[in-house]
Amino acid sequence: MQVAMAALQRGYNCITFEGPGQGAVIREQQLPFRNDWEKVITPVVDYLLTRPEVDPQRIALMGMSLGGYLAPRAAAFEHRLAACIANDGVFSFKFSDMGREPDEEFEGDLNNQAFNMEDFARDLMDQSTNVRWAVENGMFTYKADSIIDLVEKTEPFTLEGVADKIKCPTLVCEAENDHFFAGQPQQLYDALTCPKSLMKFTADEGAEEHCHIGALLLFNHRLFDWLDHTLHLKEGKPLNQA
Repeated sequence: MQVAMAALQRGYNCITFEGPGQGAVIREQQLPFRNDWEKVITPVVDYLLTRPEVDPQRIALMGMSLGGYLAPRAAAFEHRLAACIANDGVFSFKFSDMGREPDEEFEGDLNNQAFNMEDFARDLMDQSTNVRWAVENGMFTYKADSIIDLVEKTEPFTLEGVADKIKCPTLVCEAENDHFFAGQPQQLYDALTCPKSLMKFTADEGAEEHCHIGALLLFNHRLFDWLDHTLHLKEGKPLNQA
């Protein structure tokens, strides 16, 4: 809702929704996260095109946090989107990448690495409440029976070989002190071949935390300025954001 209100104030129509792995969908319907998020977004676009207030040429999609992977993934295959926003950009959510720098490669297969990965993850969980929450929440939202199962279920969550299929203008946001996905916005930006923008938020602006929590007025202002420009907003004509 932190963006929805700002969207309405700027004259946009706005729809928010939960998909597999999120909110009531995981808690009530027991549907876990899936990597092929276009299967979630395409029905949403289909629905929007039935609404008389929707301009089919100006539908934008924004994803926050893990949505910084999900939205670009959807945009790579759902080409009716006019713009995509990744806040903040996520190139890979593979659990096997945990604790490594973005340019490091994973050596060996999961079966050979299983025991070490389990121990490594447990050690990190003992040291950090953030890591413990991330692992336990991940097991819940992916319906994983173990850390190794979580590793296997997150392996497809990468934009490698996918990001270059995005055609619509894409905004990648980056928080200077993001403690979840440091370095990944730049990775995603570099992999894009569509019209693209990298928008950085800094500590000097008070906007350096994950998804710019604490500086949402600034974030919304810059976001919708970009979207106005990208979608060629005409005075008096509302746009549409999915």
